[in-house]
Amino acid sequence: MPVKKLLRDKDARFRLLFDDNPQMMWVTDPFSLRFLEVNKAAVRCYGYSRDQFLQMKVSDIRVPSPPPVSAAALADNLRQCRHRIADGNTIDVEIAEHPIVFGGQDAQIAIILDVTKRKLLEDQLRQAQKMEAVGMLAGGIAHDFNNLLTIITGYSQLLLNNLPERDANRPFAEQIMKAGERAAGLTRQLLAFSRRQVLQPKVLDLNLLVSSLSVMLRRLIGEDIDLHLLLSEEPCRVNADPGQLEQVIMNLVVNARDAMPSGGALTIETQRTQLSEEYRASHLNVRHRPYVLLGVSDNGTGMDDLTKSRLFEPFFTTKGQGQGTGLGLSTVFGIVKQSGGHIQVYSEPGHGTSFKVYFPSAEDVVSDETAHKEAGTPRGHETILLVEDEDMVRTLVRATLEREGYRVLDASNAMDAARLVADHSGKIDLMITDVVMPKMSGRELAEKLGPVRPDMKVLYMSGYTDNAIVRNGVLDHEMAFIQKPFTPMALARKVREVLEGGGEQIHQAGG
Repeated sequence: MPVKKLLRDKDARFRLLFDDNPQMMWVTDPFSLRFLEVNKAAVRCYGYSRDQFLQMKVSDIRVPSPPPVSAAALADNLRQCRHRIADGNTIDVEIAEHPIVFGGQDAQIAIILDVTKRKLLEDQLRQAQKMEAVGMLAGGIAHDFNNLLTIITGYSQLLLNNLPERDANRPFAEQIMKAGERAAGLTRQLLAFSRRQVLQPKVLDLNLLVSSLSVMLRRLIGEDIDLHLLLSEEPCRVNADPGQLEQVIMNLVVNARDAMPSGGALTIETQRTQLSEEYRASHLNVRHRPYVLLGVSDNGTGMDDLTKSRLFEPFFTTKGQGQGTGLGLSTVFGIVKQSGGHIQVYSEPGHGTSFKVYFPSAEDVVSDETAHKEAGTPRGHETILLVEDEDMVRTLVRATLEREGYRVLDASNAMDAARLVADHSGKIDLMITDVVMPKMSGRELAEKLGPVRPDMKVLYMSGYTDNAIVRNGVLDHEMAFIQKPFTPMALARKVREVLEGGGEQIHQAGG
């Protein structure tokens, strides 16, 4: 076979493997780094024509300060760098190079992989893992503090109930009570961030919620900031805890206000939306389903990338000493995630900030318009079984119930409670049990006692969520629950509410 034909066949095979290859490839001069050839895939991705490429060098598209090379990349002999494409944007790439002879001269052939989306997802995963670890710590701390705060606020209220108005010690007891309430607020924020609070959701229209808050929001932001409501003409129904959703809106508005010390414009928008396939591909855990958007935007100072990367960390704040706890946005993060939503932040220094919160749409669920019933008188006469492993909390709850006229049987663990039930011949109207206890949870105890006391109602109490009574932090619909810390008055009202029909009977506990 003639040499020329062999060369033509070789060239044709090279063209087939190179030019039509779906993987980006190019050939460069190893000394000048000038492009000698590029394939169609590289032209499509980078946006430069073949002729433009052949007029350039690799250094013309390389962005300074490439990202660090990972250990895995080094093992695979890959080089990581960042390139600028024709429209001015940048992409992250991994490049594998090999020496070849091209057109009779030494050259390098490169195979290029666009890893921009992969790196974005890796960054999101690292951030999610960091937030999860901090959240576990915060949730554990909040749980222990809630038991202590139940004792502090409980005995403070009992003291206040027994002190005359003119007693010299009454102001001291009031200050203890106020400090306990402030501390309880902080632990609620920690629980919100760690996603260990108990949510009691209902279907509501986000448009109506924002409208009802608008008067208070205008007072909150002051006269030098213009509030604009861009609410959807369609109902924007979500299944969420109303109180927690209000907290999300309030915290985002306060954050926007603080970013505009000299005044400005604040916009709250709602709309029903479908997130694009491209958006879902570049964000973790975003499902293909209808969403409702809650947007809060300002034209304030904006944030740099470092601030954005730490934005949702508890106790991180850019405000001055004593001007903020650093828990506002971490609370928003926890509530949104626990409600099944997603939150994105867009910001540039000097150009303002926009928070985009996406909640799963609840258009197919009937709105819950049930009015809240006022609790009746706290006093009663029924028999109550109290199960709580924390001695001081158990003593406080027992004293509270006995003061209200109830007969109380108390136990420090589930085994003792089961023995009390077996030995008691009379009726037990209600069991109040802590959820998280050694060896057996409150829910497991309720299931064990079901066959023995099918008519006994159950009221659960806890400082944070537990899989024994909730799924993903959302309370089962028929479950009666009181969040620690609580005051004696709040407990008395809740007990009366459950006894009069608002709680779960024990034979339903396993459902």
